[in-house]
Amino acid sequence: MSTTIERAPLNGVDVATLLGTRDAVKQTNEIAKFQFRATNAWVAGTHSRSTFADFHGAMQELRHEQDTVVESDHPAVLVGSDVAPTPVEYLLHAIAACLTSGIANVAAARGVRLTHVSSTVAGDIDLLGILGLSGGAVRNGYEQVKVTFRVEGDADDATLRDIVEQSRRRSAVYDALTNPTPVHIEVVTG
Repeated sequence: MSTTIERAPLNGVDVATLLGTRDAVKQTNEIAKFQFRATNAWVAGTHSRSTFADFHGAMQELRHEQDTVVESDHPAVLVGSDVAPTPVEYLLHAIAACLTSGIANVAAARGVRLTHVSSTVAGDIDLLGILGLSGGAVRNGYEQVKVTFRVEGDADDATLRDIVEQSRRRSAVYDALTNPTPVHIEVVTG
């Protein structure tokens, strides 16, 4: 007789589903192939609007429960109307959100109850690159990004640090920001 131990949700994470998904992917690797998508439309000036609605995953076309619309713009000092964060600021949100969700998942899988997780993210950028004023000496993107976490839970400091480190090792956003990712641009006119 086999007994299955049901694990209750922890840190808001459905641990049974998390572990079940991992086991299913182990059995059928194709389940792991996802394609996330966004559509973007220019509004005016540097202001644009992106919508996240559908994606492909688990070997099927899927749709989020609700569409998410985000605005992007530049501040007035960068010839924008400052109605939303800049595109590079969304990268700061992306790395923080990815690492934070990873921390919650890793901690839950290890049976660690979290009581607090917050972060501050700062990215240093030199506009000489973007404005083409450096002769190629300054990159267009961030020179560095620093993420500082405050994590509390029912584990010792070393365990909490290890949970953050495992989240970093498995973070898709961290990987995309720290390793070259091929980006193909296709143009359709008319």
